Amino acid sequence: MAGLEIPPLEALRRLARGATLVDVRETHERAGGQAEGALGVARGELESHPDDFLPRHDAEILLICQAGKRSAECAEKLRAAGYAHVHSVEGGTTRWIAEGLPVEVPQADADTRDFNERYSRHLLLPEIGVEGQRRLEASRVLLVGAGGLGSPAAFYLAAAGVGHIRIADDDVVDRSNLQRQILHTDARIGEAKVASAAQALSALNPRTQVEAVAERITSGNVERLLDGVDVVVDGADNFPVRYLLNDACVKLGKPLVYGAVQRFAGQVGVFDAGRHRGQAPCYRCLFPEPPPPEFAPNCAEAGVLGVLPGVIGLLQANEVIKLLLGIGEPLAGRLLHFDALAARFREIRLPPDPECAVCAPGREFPGYIDYAAFCSGASPAGS
Repeated sequence: MAGLEIPPLEALRRLARGATLVDVRETHERAGGQAEGALGVARGELESHPDDFLPRHDAEILLICQAGKRSAECAEKLRAAGYAHVHSVEGGTTRWIAEGLPVEVPQADADTRDFNERYSRHLLLPEIGVEGQRRLEASRVLLVGAGGLGSPAAFYLAAAGVGHIRIADDDVVDRSNLQRQILHTDARIGEAKVASAAQALSALNPRTQVEAVAERITSGNVERLLDGVDVVVDGADNFPVRYLLNDACVKLGKPLVYGAVQRFAGQVGVFDAGRHRGQAPCYRCLFPEPPPPEFAPNCAEAGVLGVLPGVIGLLQANEVIKLLLGIGEPLAGRLLHFDALAARFREIRLPPDPECAVCAPGREFPGYIDYAAFCSGASPAGS
């Protein structure tokens, strides 16, 4: 790229003499400020249709980006396209600002500025960008449980820009929660967890709408709670709710992001059998029958390392974002196990059960049951 680059001060002099300066960064990158007098045209647009933005081919063209790499590459392409006098500003906008050269901030409404500044690191990722971020803002997630798993998951989903988070939990904040349930504070002990969660998340990101539902999830309200959501996050701490959520997600075709913790170990996975019958498993493919209660104590009975739900909850949030954006490889058909004491992950493959009572291909939904009785070992009755 030798011969294509000029320092910022020389670029400023040439701009004053009539050269055309083009900032080839994306719109959201230019929102924080650009070289004064620059024309803002994203690199992709400029390379695809240079004649729409540039004067004649023998005019002097100066290109600038953030650090100089993109503008230098673009300059090479424009020269190959017949523009004889194209140069890149060495060091880009970063060096331009560092040298105290004049900068201007493009006009934008307050909402656009907030969007560009708040999600700037996402917008830089080609896998997300503006389109993906807008998709996150249009997404709706149901989070069942505002406790140990729900707290980190909710924080990072709100921070990432998920537009609507519905949180269902009928519990209140207790002092014993604060060791791991980071949505809540000592000052909010005794308050409904969903109200405490809404306060914390709204303070973090006022663009996210938090719908607080102070209800225990049951067969009677589960479909109402799942209505309109794109992904369901299981932050529950008991088997009856896990089976209920699984069955409802299979019936309604919703992906379920599962997480569980106990003592020093946790696991996370994605159950998406409702949308992919015969290809992806459901929770019942993993646990056709619940373990006896004496072998499955909850955290209140067995204890849990305080940071462990944070690790698993963040992994759940990561899976939600991947599902909403359609990027990466979700944990469907895989169960990720984490041993906190050994700092070791282990992955288990989970094939769908062709005889599964709920998600087997061609099998009609059997109906909701008495999940508490089912998990206690009694014969469950349909509901």
